[in-house]
Amino acid sequence: MSELQNIKADKVVDARGTSCPGPILAAKKSIAEIEPGQVMEVLASDAGTKKDLPAWCKKTGHEFMGMLEDAGDIKLYIKRMK
Repeated sequence: MSELQNIKADKVVDARGTSCPGPILAAKKSIAEIEPGQVMEVLASDAGTKKDLPAWCKKTGHEFMGMLEDAGDIKLYIKRMK
């Protein structure tokens, strides 16, 4: 997980304070704003996002790189694949 702390995201999406499906909708909208191969960081506070976002990545063909948690904030990393 230490490699996640060193990732410089190409785009940061702040979906804190929203509950499902807010973080997924924010990720879906924002993934189109980066190029394939680039990394997006999604900030969330809803615990459901920890399982919803990896499932969304699997369904859409993007790579879920992992997540970090810090004092209730969740940082999830996605690499755009197509």
